[in-house]
Amino acid sequence: MFKQIICIAAIATALGGCATTNDKNAPIPVDATALEASLTKQETKLIAAINQCDEAQSAGFAALTAKIDDLNAKVADINVKPEPAVVPVVAPVQCPPSPIGDKFMLGAVEHVYIDEVKASFETRIDTGAESSSLDARNIILFERDGSQWVRFDVFTQGKQQPAKTFESKVERFVRIKQDAEDKSDRRPVIHAHLEIGEYKAETDLNLSDRSHLEYPLLLGRKFMQDIAVVDVGQTFIHGKKQDAKPSKENK
Repeated sequence: MFKQIICIAAIATALGGCATTNDKNAPIPVDATALEASLTKQETKLIAAINQCDEAQSAGFAALTAKIDDLNAKVADINVKPEPAVVPVVAPVQCPPSPIGDKFMLGAVEHVYIDEVKASFETRIDTGAESSSLDARNIILFERDGSQWVRFDVFTQGKQQPAKTFESKVERFVRIKQDAEDKSDRRPVIHAHLEIGEYKAETDLNLSDRSHLEYPLLLGRKFMQDIAVVDVGQTFIHGKKQDAKPSKENK
């Protein structure tokens, strides 16, 4: 087909030349064999050039494809994140529940600090007694602003030092009967804030003369109920709080 197109073009050119050539000039004869050989040679060169161009393009595409594949591999290596190491979780050992629950332990004798008198006392923790009692002397009842108050002395530094006088509002009165044959003892009750080691609590204390008893302060069942248990085999589990400096009013 390519040969036919070239032949047609050559013939057309020859005919045109003949038409424009002066009749005085004789027409140049066309050698078909030579023309075909020339066209074949040109066709061979063109095909070789085209094939060479195709090979060069194919080699370029192959090199470009190789570079793209290499870049994709590098990008994939960058984007791949290492899987986190699996750390085994050790389940905590379940301790058995405490037999005393949220309650704290008290020994048979403890140092108890009373904020109202700013002093610590060696205290008998007595599960046999119902109420709690503080050793007080010179107990005098009086009225203030329509309420019952009490003035009393306490040996905050021991019996070898002078007692100090305090005043407090009376919460109520209780009757305590020591023995079956004794008459009941009517005592004023005050509200007090206590500290035993790191523990703080509130309770009511009845005031009475405990000079005949070993400990100036006694804590009974009402104080311990729902907050503490007693180990009678131990004493002074919680240590002693330092007494506060006395105020000018209590000197």
